[in-house]
Amino acid sequence: MATLFISDLHLDPERPAITELFGRFVDGEARAADALYILGDLFEAWVGDDDPSEAGAYVADKLHGLHDAGVPTYFVRGNRDFLLGGAYAERAGTTILPDPAVVVLHGEPTLLLHGDLLCTDDVAYQQFRAQTRDPRWQAQFLAQPLQARLAFAAQARAASKARYGELQASGQSETITDVAPATVREWFQRYGVRRMIHGHTHRPAIHHEGDGNLRIVLGDWYEQGSVLRVDADGFDLAALSRG
Repeated sequence: MATLFISDLHLDPERPAITELFGRFVDGEARAADALYILGDLFEAWVGDDDPSEAGAYVADKLHGLHDAGVPTYFVRGNRDFLLGGAYAERAGTTILPDPAVVVLHGEPTLLLHGDLLCTDDVAYQQFRAQTRDPRWQAQFLAQPLQARLAFAAQARAASKARYGELQASGQSETITDVAPATVREWFQRYGVRRMIHGHTHRPAIHHEGDGNLRIVLGDWYEQGSVLRVDADGFDLAALSRG
């Protein structure tokens, strides 16, 4: 049996086909897995566990069904759903892991993370990330009415989209929004691993980083699905068709 990894689904009511694809994946292939790891950005936005969204309820039901079937699920928060908390994790029957986390896969210690921490060339984003991960900021944000939080999330997504457009126009998007090679090398050394799995950049690939180090980047689910299968024989990074 394989261990499965997915990330960057960005589930949203405006993209029901992808939510349905996720449901079929959980009810199908994932039922035969050793475990399922979701490495962030499961949702397009998450403003608190009290959000009564249909997508949140659907995903919680599907993941709890997987848990009940004996398949453990693990979740690493992403930059879109960093406010997902213990209440929702309990509803979904999933375990929240720190970002980053080291797990042993078929005897090999492996570093798991969403991936945004590796994009250190994007200084403005790293400053925003540090602010929004501050427990005091989060407590103040979560104390606001739900509608105010939803409005903030919509504004933040619009600002992010506009900034990405500016980076594209200036020819900087490929470098600023990707991982910094020096940071990747540093993290391999810091955690003493030879294997790293992450998402965030939406550039699925298997990179040989030298010194026997392997970095696997998961794909996003905007147009189709993407899954990494890991077993004793190796890796399989593949797309999932909507059909």
